[in-house]
Amino acid sequence: MPAAVFNHEGPWTEEDYLALGETQQRVELFDGSLHVTPAPTPRHQNISGELRAALRTPARDAGLHVLEAVNVRLRPGRIPIPDLVITGPIDFDELNVEASDVRLVCEIISPSNASTDKVLKMHYYAAAGIEWYLLVEQGNGTLHLYRRQGSHYTEQSVTRPGDLLILTEPVKASIRPEELLP
Repeated sequence: MPAAVFNHEGPWTEEDYLALGETQQRVELFDGSLHVTPAPTPRHQNISGELRAALRTPARDAGLHVLEAVNVRLRPGRIPIPDLVITGPIDFDELNVEASDVRLVCEIISPSNASTDKVLKMHYYAAAGIEWYLLVEQGNGTLHLYRRQGSHYTEQSVTRPGDLLILTEPVKASIRPEELLP
C-alpha cells in the first residue's frame, strides 16, 4: 500500500483517491473512506475472465464494451471497482467510467466481502441508476440477475449450474454457470 495512505488525514477526496494511481490491491472510495481488498483469488479471476469471454461478442454486436476491474464513478466521492461492467461508448483514456455509461455491473461474491457486494454496492449501483446487476457466487457459479426498479433492485432470475441464463438486455447472450468455473 502506498505510504500516502498511511500519512493521509481526514476524509479522502476524489482527487486524493485518484492521486494514489494504480495499486496492487483494489482500493475503492466510498464517501470519504477507502475500502481496500487484496487481489482476487485465481478462482475469482477465472470466473471473471470466462464471463468476459462469454459476453465479449454479444457486447460488440450491440455496440457495447465489456471491461474488467475499472473505476466506476457513481457520484462525486463514490468510486467502486466492479469485477466487470458492460458500457456504452466511453473515453478509454479517462480514469473513471461514469455510472451513466454502465448498462450492467457484475460482482463476483468473495467470501471475505459478501456483504459489501450484496448490500452496500447493490444499494449504491441502484442509486446511481445502473439498470442491471449480476452477482456470481464463486463456490458454485450460481448467477443472480437483478433489474433496477426505482432506487433498488429486484431479482429477475437465479441460474444454477445445469441451467441456462438467457440475457435479452443489455446484450443478447446465453451463459451456463458451470462454464465459468475452473
